[in-house]
Amino acid sequence: MSPGETPAIETEALTKRYGETTAVSGLTMDVESGTVYGFLGPNGAGKTTTMRILTTLTRPTSGTARVAGHSIDDREAVTPHIGYLPEEPPIYDELTGREQLEYAAGLRDLPDADATERIESLLERFDLLEDANRRIEGYSKGMRQKVGVIQAVLHEPSVAFLDEPTSGLDPRAARTMRETIADLADREMTIFLSTHILPVVDELADEIGVLHDGELVAQGEPEALKSRAETGEARSLEEAFLEVTQEHGEGETGRSAEASAE
Repeated sequence: MSPGETPAIETEALTKRYGETTAVSGLTMDVESGTVYGFLGPNGAGKTTTMRILTTLTRPTSGTARVAGHSIDDREAVTPHIGYLPEEPPIYDELTGREQLEYAAGLRDLPDADATERIESLLERFDLLEDANRRIEGYSKGMRQKVGVIQAVLHEPSVAFLDEPTSGLDPRAARTMRETIADLADREMTIFLSTHILPVVDELADEIGVLHDGELVAQGEPEALKSRAETGEARSLEEAFLEVTQEHGEGETGRSAEASAE
């Protein structure tokens, strides 16, 4: 990060508790502007809770966070600068794909000419033009996912939070998604990417953070994370990830509060 440059995301001792259960514990991290940050962790690690906090949908119990230079306490200041794709995209079955995107553009106050140009371009990129006037209720899971991603980045936010963006996509569509994420990063959009598809993170991420039981247990560039394996034998991100999480206990046990959030 250049001297004086403001991080796209910065957190300090960010914590979220649900009763006696701690979903996120003392999370401190900086994410550089214009980078792809791979946010990894086993089920129940606290990833979705963290993303909901950073997108102002959930208030932390304690700690602070700033996104695009604004405190998450000021929701009106943060939301114009962010896009969010949750694991289940917020779309309406009774609308057509094009109507859904026009609706999303209206919520973001995009000028009509800009909205039309961006919608058509992204529909074409994601191979949805032929289906744009069909009702979403007839879409496959992959098609719905494409619409969700398009509406998350339609207003060209400074920071895009993408939760499992390749979920439900066939190999061709998944490749288009990866190319699109790379292109957005090239345009200096910061991508906060959470996925279980580790090769996607390995291909795209400039930096990776690994969350386990709500704590950030590893962080660094992909190559650095892969080379930290104690055995010296880990050569893939998957092997390094498994080693890191196993060092901190079994990764798939999870916790009830986070499991319900995810």
